[in-house]
Amino acid sequence: MLKSHATIKLVTLYGLVMAVGALGLTWLDYKFWMRDIGPEIFLIVMALFFGCLGLWFGRHFANIETRDSGSNDKAIRALGLTPREIDMLRYLQTGKSNKEIARELGVSPNTVKTHLANLYVKLGVRNRTEAVSRSIELSL
Repeated sequence: MLKSHATIKLVTLYGLVMAVGALGLTWLDYKFWMRDIGPEIFLIVMALFFGCLGLWFGRHFANIETRDSGSNDKAIRALGLTPREIDMLRYLQTGKSNKEIARELGVSPNTVKTHLANLYVKLGVRNRTEAVSRSIELSL
Protein backbone atom coordinates (compact mmCIF):
# COMPACT_ATOMS: atom_id res chain seq x y z
CA MET A 1 0.00 0.00 0.00
CA LEU A 2 1.35 3.40 -0.96
CA LYS A 3 1.53 6.04 1.73
CA SER A 4 1.37 9.74 1.11
CA HIS A 5 4.50 11.84 1.34
CA ALA A 6 3.09 13.70 4.36
CA THR A 7 2.48 10.42 6.24
CA ILE A 8 6.00 9.18 5.56
CA LYS A 9 7.42 12.53 6.67
CA LEU A 10 5.35 12.48 9.89
CA VAL A 11 6.34 8.89 10.76
CA THR A 12 10.00 9.73 10.10
CA LEU A 13 9.75 12.79 12.35
CA TYR A 14 8.13 10.78 15.17
CA GLY A 15 10.82 8.11 14.77
CA LEU A 16 13.60 10.67 15.03
CA VAL A 17 12.04 12.31 18.09
CA MET A 18 11.71 8.93 19.81
CA ALA A 19 15.30 7.99 18.90
CA VAL A 20 16.63 11.26 20.33
CA GLY A 21 14.53 10.70 23.47
CA ALA A 22 15.86 7.16 23.89
CA LEU A 23 19.42 8.39 23.40
CA GLY A 24 18.87 11.13 25.99
CA LEU A 25 17.46 8.68 28.52
CA THR A 26 20.35 6.29 27.94
CA TRP A 27 22.84 9.12 28.48
CA LEU A 28 20.99 10.16 31.66
CA ASP A 29 21.03 6.56 32.90
CA TYR A 30 24.78 6.34 32.24
CA LYS A 31 25.41 9.58 34.12
CA PHE A 32 23.34 8.30 37.05
CA TRP A 33 25.22 5.00 37.31
CA MET A 34 28.59 6.76 36.98
CA ARG A 35 27.51 8.93 39.91
CA ASP A 36 27.84 12.16 37.90
CA ILE A 37 24.32 13.15 38.93
CA GLY A 38 22.36 12.45 42.07
CA PRO A 39 19.16 10.41 42.31
CA GLU A 40 17.05 13.54 42.83
CA ILE A 41 18.13 15.06 39.51
CA PHE A 42 17.68 11.70 37.78
CA LEU A 43 14.13 11.30 39.11
CA ILE A 44 13.15 14.88 38.29
CA VAL A 45 14.40 14.61 34.70
CA MET A 46 12.69 11.22 34.24
CA ALA A 47 9.41 12.54 35.66
CA LEU A 48 9.52 15.60 33.41
CA PHE A 49 10.38 13.52 30.35
CA PHE A 50 7.61 10.99 30.83
CA GLY A 51 5.13 13.64 31.92
CA CYS A 52 5.77 15.63 28.73
CA LEU A 53 5.66 12.44 26.67
CA GLY A 54 2.29 11.53 28.19
CA LEU A 55 0.86 14.99 27.52
CA TRP A 56 2.15 14.90 23.95
CA PHE A 57 0.65 11.44 23.29
CA GLY A 58 -2.61 12.46 24.89
CA ARG A 59 -2.91 15.55 22.75
CA HIS A 60 -1.95 13.95 19.45
CA PHE A 61 -3.42 10.48 19.69
CA ALA A 62 -6.41 10.62 22.02
CA ASN A 63 -9.84 11.32 20.61
CA ILE A 64 -10.43 14.70 22.18
CA GLU A 65 -12.14 17.81 20.94
CA THR A 66 -8.98 19.91 20.62
CA ARG A 67 -8.34 18.74 17.07
CA ASP A 68 -11.45 19.85 15.26
CA SER A 69 -14.64 21.06 16.81
CA GLY A 70 -16.21 21.27 13.36
CA SER A 71 -18.22 18.63 11.62
CA ASN A 72 -17.16 15.66 9.54
CA ASP A 73 -17.60 17.12 6.05
CA LYS A 74 -16.68 13.84 4.34
CA ALA A 75 -19.46 11.96 6.14
CA ILE A 76 -21.95 14.75 5.44
CA ARG A 77 -21.19 14.59 1.71
CA ALA A 78 -21.20 10.78 1.67
CA LEU A 79 -24.60 10.62 3.39
CA GLY A 80 -25.99 13.43 1.26
CA LEU A 81 -27.22 15.43 4.24
CA THR A 82 -28.80 18.79 3.47
CA PRO A 83 -28.07 21.87 5.60
CA ARG A 84 -31.59 21.64 7.07
CA GLU A 85 -31.05 17.98 8.04
CA ILE A 86 -27.80 18.96 9.73
CA ASP A 87 -29.74 21.64 11.64
CA MET A 88 -32.27 19.00 12.68
CA LEU A 89 -29.47 16.75 13.86
CA ARG A 90 -27.99 19.54 15.97
CA TYR A 91 -31.39 20.18 17.58
CA LEU A 92 -31.76 16.44 18.26
CA GLN A 93 -28.36 16.43 19.93
CA THR A 94 -29.53 19.14 22.32
CA GLY A 95 -32.62 17.10 23.20
CA LYS A 96 -35.27 19.44 21.79
CA SER A 97 -38.74 18.16 20.94
CA ASN A 98 -40.33 18.47 17.48
CA LYS A 99 -42.46 21.39 18.67
CA GLU A 100 -39.46 23.24 20.08
CA ILE A 101 -37.51 22.71 16.87
CA ALA A 102 -40.46 23.88 14.78
CA ARG A 103 -40.86 27.00 16.94
CA GLU A 104 -37.17 27.92 16.67
CA LEU A 105 -37.03 27.37 12.91
CA GLY A 106 -40.41 28.97 12.20
CA VAL A 107 -41.82 25.88 10.47
CA SER A 108 -44.64 23.48 11.25
CA PRO A 109 -44.10 20.35 13.37
CA ASN A 110 -45.05 18.27 10.31
CA THR A 111 -42.16 19.82 8.40
CA VAL A 112 -39.83 18.88 11.23
CA LYS A 113 -41.17 15.31 11.13
CA THR A 114 -40.53 15.15 7.39
CA HIS A 115 -36.96 16.37 7.77
CA LEU A 116 -36.36 13.92 10.61
CA ALA A 117 -37.79 11.03 8.60
CA ASN A 118 -35.39 11.86 5.73
CA LEU A 119 -32.53 12.14 8.20
CA TYR A 120 -33.32 8.75 9.75
CA VAL A 121 -33.27 7.11 6.32
CA LYS A 122 -29.94 8.67 5.39
CA LEU A 123 -28.37 7.71 8.73
CA GLY A 124 -29.91 4.23 8.65
CA VAL A 125 -31.58 4.59 12.05
CA ARG A 126 -35.12 4.20 13.43
CA ASN A 127 -35.43 6.88 16.11
CA ARG A 128 -33.99 10.01 17.71
CA THR A 129 -31.72 8.16 20.11
CA GLU A 130 -30.14 6.09 17.35
CA ALA A 131 -29.75 9.23 15.21
CA VAL A 132 -27.86 11.02 17.98
CA SER A 133 -25.68 7.96 18.64
CA ARG A 134 -24.92 7.61 14.93
CA SER A 135 -24.09 11.31 14.63
CA ILE A 136 -21.63 10.99 17.50
CA GLU A 137 -20.01 7.95 15.87
CA LEU A 138 -19.61 9.88 12.61
CA SER A 139 -18.53 13.12 14.34
CA LEU A 140 -21.35 15.07 12.74
